[in-house]
Amino acid sequence: MNNTFALSILMAIMPLFNLIAQTNSIQETTNPKGWIIKTNSSVYQLSVNKDGAVASDFYGSKEQFEYQKPNALWNNQFCLEVPCRGGASDLFMMARTPVLEAIFADNNRECELAFVSAQISEIDGRSVLKIVMKDLNYPLEVSSYIKVYPEYDLLEKWIEVKNTGNKDKILIENLQSGSVSLPFNNYFLRHLAGSWAQEYVQYDMQLTPGTKTIETRNLRSYSPSWYEVYVKNSTSTESNGDVYFGQLAYSGNWRMDFNKTPKGELQIIGGINFSDAHWQLKPNTSFTTPKMLVGYTNNGTEAASQLMVSFVKNEVLPVERRYKMRQVIYNSWYATAFKISEDQQVELAKIAKEIGVETYVVDAGWHEGTIENQSGLGDWTVDLKKFPNGLNSLIKKVNDLGMDFGLWVEPEVVCPTSNLFKNHPDWIFHYSNVKPHKENDRFMLNLAREDVYQYLFKTFSDLLSKNNITFIKWDYGRALTDAGWPSAKADEQREATIRHTANLYRLIESLRAKFPNVWFEACAGGGGRTDLGMMSRMDQVWISDCTDPVDRLFMHYGYLNSYPANTMVCWTADEKWNSFHKQSLPLDYKMNVAMMGVLGVGNDIAKWTPEEIATAKQKITKYKEIRPEVQNGTAYRLVSPYTSNRMAVEYASQDKNKVSVFCFNLGEYLPGTNVDTRQSNALILKGLNPEGTYTLKGTNESYKGSFLMTIGIKWPISGAYISKIIELEKIK
Repeated sequence: MNNTFALSILMAIMPLFNLIAQTNSIQETTNPKGWIIKTNSSVYQLSVNKDGAVASDFYGSKEQFEYQKPNALWNNQFCLEVPCRGGASDLFMMARTPVLEAIFADNNRECELAFVSAQISEIDGRSVLKIVMKDLNYPLEVSSYIKVYPEYDLLEKWIEVKNTGNKDKILIENLQSGSVSLPFNNYFLRHLAGSWAQEYVQYDMQLTPGTKTIETRNLRSYSPSWYEVYVKNSTSTESNGDVYFGQLAYSGNWRMDFNKTPKGELQIIGGINFSDAHWQLKPNTSFTTPKMLVGYTNNGTEAASQLMVSFVKNEVLPVERRYKMRQVIYNSWYATAFKISEDQQVELAKIAKEIGVETYVVDAGWHEGTIENQSGLGDWTVDLKKFPNGLNSLIKKVNDLGMDFGLWVEPEVVCPTSNLFKNHPDWIFHYSNVKPHKENDRFMLNLAREDVYQYLFKTFSDLLSKNNITFIKWDYGRALTDAGWPSAKADEQREATIRHTANLYRLIESLRAKFPNVWFEACAGGGGRTDLGMMSRMDQVWISDCTDPVDRLFMHYGYLNSYPANTMVCWTADEKWNSFHKQSLPLDYKMNVAMMGVLGVGNDIAKWTPEEIATAKQKITKYKEIRPEVQNGTAYRLVSPYTSNRMAVEYASQDKNKVSVFCFNLGEYLPGTNVDTRQSNALILKGLNPEGTYTLKGTNESYKGSFLMTIGIKWPISGAYISKIIELEKIK
């Protein structure tokens, strides 16, 4: 059975597994009034206490829940499901970080919520618990939602607030997506952070009393909201121990708080960052937060990562291309920068076709007004001096070579020299009486405005309608400054960033609906927009502007901890990023690094030698052979570059029959040794059929799956900056 056919069968029967997993995932209790929510590994228990407040009684393993019945682990007054500013919330340490902060018409800032009703329903084939609460004194209704994904051990939480009055507005100063409370323990936090060209660095730290916050406040984040909170004790390992994990599905300003009490309890809370925002909740209107994922496993941090990656791949990515093979890309930016022409692009396209590229992408410089910079951004008309026959002439020649055509765009920014800015200077984010700040000679369009949305939708609808473009690289190359909206009503001006993000989603969704054959890639000055909100609307992600292969190994190790390989776009390139390690590495090494996700080539291939062209052609051919395992298989991070001078990642097919392992050596080993003393000389695999026998391709060697997962094989390479891809196949 081939991999494609096997995958199609798996996808066909997956809804049946989901239906089985959903059975009895939410159970209602009567004494006390409450609910028990179960996943494969966890139990989340809620109840209505004697004061009418909805509180969390327990979140953890099924075994612990059964053992400790019927006694609650803690007084549930401490763990309100929706802690608010004021009222009973202020009495208890575990609720000191509020989910909801509001100001009513009489300037009262205190909320007190009481239970009204609950409903168990189904959304998209998943069980959902909706708990409705009302303020005791004001016309504010709060609905807390919990959607269950049992097979991923995940709960999806969000909140809707409604002003049920007919007269006064309610000012929402803060509204998070949800909160979970954990009992006292020794908690450690693992998360990703970084900056431009240094994305996805993995950090581990102990959570001490106080609040640890990770956030973004400028609509761009090189620090994804993904987290793992794990319990560290003598029995904890990567494959064993209690781990709480999750992230937000939001591309605007967000925050995650980890609030540890002196006694050791922990509250995890997340949602929109209201540091420079608010929302005027008008009479008879509602507001809904983005989604927040929280999960639990007792199988260690590796299991938490696998669950999150599987969830993103199977539940988050756009469904129409969720499992389709991402094509090999060539992008001409590093070869040409802004100095481009049709003839030059055609010559590059011929070489790209020769080495096996499937989609040819023209980057910045195709639009009018660009000479040595991005001065034409905002108008998005073809530069007829560079392309006298328009884009269609080039596109036809690329298509005639047998490749699809893609284009780079940056819809959300505008340059001061553009016609758009000259005609509509008020369309940018700015404050009255303050000179707006440029970044890279660019301003940011305020998509909160309906006229800006309509302009961008028409502009890019026209571009895609008039040209056979099947791939869009959607960039966002600057951070937000001057987040003002002076033309809006005074009480709505601080809603700008929230409305901007909503209209950004609307723009992408509208273009995808109108042009269903176009693939979309998210980019934000590199990896500044890696989040589930964007991934649910984009097919893949440009994870960093840095293409140095050694830097990329560290990035890949961090990225694959949280996101699937079929979203991780990787290029080879000539640009010199290696200011730290001063290495000029061979093309073979660069290609192996880039083959770990969605393969792209960004070199000036017109300058390649015949040997380099032959190498690239051979590597791309090999990539296409193993692409099903890389893109749709399961990735296992076998060896960390953070703890050794090596890195290894295994990609196993869903049926466990085919395995590709990427092995890399980094710096020199210790004198007189053939191996870093911190690392054994064995390569131990994971996720195989223990009873199966696997042959090592290119040799006469064969091994039982159990042997490969316990004893392993000898590390297959030696020497600094050497790499190898080994392949194994299960004997039928």
